[in-house]
Amino acid sequence: MKRRELGALAGSGLLAAAAIPEARAQSADFTPADPNLLTTTLTPLGGERAGNADGSIPAWTGGMPQTPPGSPIAIRVFEDEQPLFKVDASNMDQHADLLSPGVKLMMTQYGFSISVYPTHRTAIAPPYVYDNAAKNVTRAKFSPNGGRFGFTGAYGAPPFPIPDKDPDIAGAQIIWNHLTAWTGFCFTTFSPGFVITDGQVVLSEGNRAYFKQPYYDPDGSPETFDGYLSKTQLTFTAPANFNGQQALTWHTANIELNPDITWTLLNGQGRVRKAPDEQYDSPNAYFNGSSNQDESGGFYGNPHQYDWKLIGKKELYIPYHCNKILFATAEEFLLPKFPNPDLIRWEKHRVWEIEATLHPGIRNVLARRHFYVDEDTWFISQGEGYDGGGNMASIYLQMLRATPAIPATNSIGFVNIHPQSNNYLYAGLLQVPGLSFPETITPIADSQFDPQLMAANASF
Repeated sequence: MKRRELGALAGSGLLAAAAIPEARAQSADFTPADPNLLTTTLTPLGGERAGNADGSIPAWTGGMPQTPPGSPIAIRVFEDEQPLFKVDASNMDQHADLLSPGVKLMMTQYGFSISVYPTHRTAIAPPYVYDNAAKNVTRAKFSPNGGRFGFTGAYGAPPFPIPDKDPDIAGAQIIWNHLTAWTGFCFTTFSPGFVITDGQVVLSEGNRAYFKQPYYDPDGSPETFDGYLSKTQLTFTAPANFNGQQALTWHTANIELNPDITWTLLNGQGRVRKAPDEQYDSPNAYFNGSSNQDESGGFYGNPHQYDWKLIGKKELYIPYHCNKILFATAEEFLLPKFPNPDLIRWEKHRVWEIEATLHPGIRNVLARRHFYVDEDTWFISQGEGYDGGGNMASIYLQMLRATPAIPATNSIGFVNIHPQSNNYLYAGLLQVPGLSFPETITPIADSQFDPQLMAANASF
């Protein structure tokens, strides 16, 4: 849908996608766009520079809240602003086109509400990321068997900043942009997870997380890239039965060239094991099996199980600049049926609407998935997962924040609500007394992500 001339899209609504034959949908061939668009009608990462027709979405100017040198990574933003209005079940019909199906269901089934604030477009990245995005327009290629398997050639930026006009090609491009969204080169943080069952909040896991994106190494290149987008090492500190366990995950850019790999170190064993089943729809043990591995952040892992289609582009209310959550405790944020609406800021932004349908012959408990991808950051902002009977099984909300220290507009964490069981989970940044510590964005040695060293560094 996003034409290579792209200037005509400002203020566009949802555009219908024409059906494409299966052979074309799986093709690895597409025509690169004009990279000069990223300095004219588009932002350096591929969003539309222009605002919308009524001015409720402003033009992108490359702005980010300014902080003094030495400020902490977690900051408060736009706290002097008041909501423009509130939307709940009583008036949601007036805003129906700007609400996702999942949010509408939360309003009618649980009494959820959203407070909508003025829109700010703070998504920025370092100059080297912008330079790579322009180069990726012409050098990124799908895997020979199609985009759902991966890509080659791209480096250091979303691989497809200008999606193809063919909706079946663009759908796979956009999910890879989400999987490679700029969140910083490396950071260390405390990452808790909570399961809320029958109104009871349970800390299901807490860990010291080391995260690195080799794909974004400022000193790297396509020639030196080892094929792994991200490497994450977790050392668990809570709950007590997890304390001391470790997990290491490498995520690939192309499953036909390199596998996704997870290694685990269990308490007292001193032995690192590969865990090949910890992917796709296998239950996530760190959330008591209440979510699947491929549901983290809306979608996580390799997308090859699904055929991806771009439905169109539209305006939507999405969680944005939710920095207030960074200073909240679980007691304050996690209510019995949904996260506290008073701590979630919603803004109107343009999103890419994409749909994933299981590829013939492949099994996953979620037969269809629907996502809304923020045009400026490429993060999935909202989505829904549907079971084989067409029932909504999961509702996804991604909480975005402004992080000037990186600089980036990236994710605080995500919520996965299960409307059939009336339970939900939250995974992301939150204050946990006695366990939390400040984030850092200092360099992390490659040895931190070496499976051979995990056992040697283990404590018993």
